[in-house]
Amino acid sequence: MKRSLGAFWRMGAWLLVLFALSGSTAHAGSWVHGSYTNLWGTRGFQLWVPDGYVPGQRIPLVVGLHGCLQNPDQFAGLTRLNQKADAEKFLVLYPNQSTTSNGTQCWNFMLATNQERGMGEPSIIVGMVDWVKSRYWVDGQRVYAGGVSAGAVMTSILLSCYSDVFAAGMVGAGAMYKGATTASGSAYAMAFGSIYDPNARGRDAWACSGQRRWPVPVLVIHGTEDSVVNPINGEQTVQQFLQTNDYGDDGRDNNSVPYAPTDVWYDSVPGGRGYYVKNYEYGGRLLVQKYEIQGMDHAWPGGDASYPFADPSGPDATTIMWDFFAQHAR
Repeated sequence: MKRSLGAFWRMGAWLLVLFALSGSTAHAGSWVHGSYTNLWGTRGFQLWVPDGYVPGQRIPLVVGLHGCLQNPDQFAGLTRLNQKADAEKFLVLYPNQSTTSNGTQCWNFMLATNQERGMGEPSIIVGMVDWVKSRYWVDGQRVYAGGVSAGAVMTSILLSCYSDVFAAGMVGAGAMYKGATTASGSAYAMAFGSIYDPNARGRDAWACSGQRRWPVPVLVIHGTEDSVVNPINGEQTVQQFLQTNDYGDDGRDNNSVPYAPTDVWYDSVPGGRGYYVKNYEYGGRLLVQKYEIQGMDHAWPGGDASYPFADPSGPDATTIMWDFFAQHAR
């Protein structure tokens, strides 16, 4: 009898622990801090649980990837992404690059180990996504990634190699998949554009997801006067993902998704910057969209001016990004 009673209490205690662990994840309107480790290393992260989050109701997840000389708090403040998450009800995961892995906290997108599926920093980020899915009510068909600068290039890698995970992405002031494969090549691409053919890289991106291939909707935002990442990188990103989607519809390079916009228009922010928008649609679906912000340097348009890399005179990139994501589910 004592033995049975002791087993009962041990089971009860274990159930209480499980309850506490599950209950601790469901704090709406707050930060959750953690880290994730796999064979490729350890990185910290911050997760924003939006105001109004209710366990049992599945909501989207956005992965926000900071640029160099940034951290999750700064990227969240710059973009106001948490406020958008509260308003629209989605989770935001902010992976954090460690200074031991890169002294300027840039994502190491130029290293070969970070350009393949199941390897390097991308695998750590996807592991974080799985961690969030295991503890929160995530709509697995509506997981997105968006970043700026080095975080934007990492987004290109994630979209290319994990198209079965991410329903859409945003590349802000970044570059295409495998636009550089060395540190010196990265410096050259930033200054002059990649030496690699975007069409060839488009096929490489299509192949990287292996057998789990899906269409890859992508939003590209770039300033025309970007002095850090040459604006040609934005155009190469568009071309690369159009080629990836050309392979994606039938497995062949047959120009079924043409490198020509289906719609182009101009708009401007009252008292601020003008911008061109180019839409690339296929089968009635918006696959690629590009914003060219006139006169903007290396920045997040519409960002909070109290943070570095903000251009408040540009259109609100956070709203543009979410509106694009909201059109797509995997």
